[in-house]
Amino acid sequence: MKRYDIVFIGHVTIDEIVAAEGSSTGTGGGAPLFGSLAAAVTGKNIAVITRIAKEDTYLIEALEKAGINVYLQSAQDTTHMRVVHPSSNVDERVMYQTKDAGFFTIEELPSFEANLVHLGALTDREFTLEFMQKLKEKGFHLAVDMQGFVRQVDESTRIIRFGDVFEKKEIMGLADFVKLDVVEAKILTGTDNISEAAAICEGWGSHETLITRSDGVLVRSMGKNYFEGFSNRSSAGRTGRGDTTFGAYLARRLDHSIEESIRFAASLASIKMETTKPFRGSLKEVLERMQTSLL
Repeated sequence: MKRYDIVFIGHVTIDEIVAAEGSSTGTGGGAPLFGSLAAAVTGKNIAVITRIAKEDTYLIEALEKAGINVYLQSAQDTTHMRVVHPSSNVDERVMYQTKDAGFFTIEELPSFEANLVHLGALTDREFTLEFMQKLKEKGFHLAVDMQGFVRQVDESTRIIRFGDVFEKKEIMGLADFVKLDVVEAKILTGTDNISEAAAICEGWGSHETLITRSDGVLVRSMGKNYFEGFSNRSSAGRTGRGDTTFGAYLARRLDHSIEESIRFAASLASIKMETTKPFRGSLKEVLERMQTSLL
């Protein structure tokens, strides 16, 4: 049985991005793509479990080139996302899921061991609470992105609406790491003050909470907050910011402090946001950006 540092589970998507600073069509997206490539920079042993249509296997080429093990589950359709940024505010966007690859099930998962399993869904069409519970019963440590529950797909229009999550306290109680952005944090906690939102999540059972917003990333653990600003020179690559930040943070956090890990994640994500593609830079580049951000 193969053992990994982190296994990312989620849909790899085909994205259409419409934004003032730069639009793109047919690019790959999703937490398993952005997050795992960010994590792989640390040299950790990373795997991805994803669902895509057979004709879209080109989407995982970048993962395989980066030395990431990919387990494919065949689906009738690959998930398609359309993201529209109607203004220069990178946190403002309208999203549609025009196709989806279907839900993950415990029965279809390959056998593996892992220090951490990250559930990185784009919408509520990938994971269920029961799926999380079964992973926990198997003894896995879990990281979860709350966007996979907050983003709710309207089955007729396919527009993604943001809504509160009835099981949010139970979900956070199952996870060792929880990720949100400022919009999701306000929906779930009622406040867009990320320090207050993180404290509320901690009260619900989240052990380590990470919240991103346009200017940086906050982590709360054991009653203490840590914040690191982004240093990106443009926001052309805004899509994938959260997945990249969280993937980098989780990998670095396996053997580093919160302070070191949040600086690493913010620096790597800042570099990524300057291009529309997933991060493909080097560890040296990230470490250099970390030093620059201290000046």
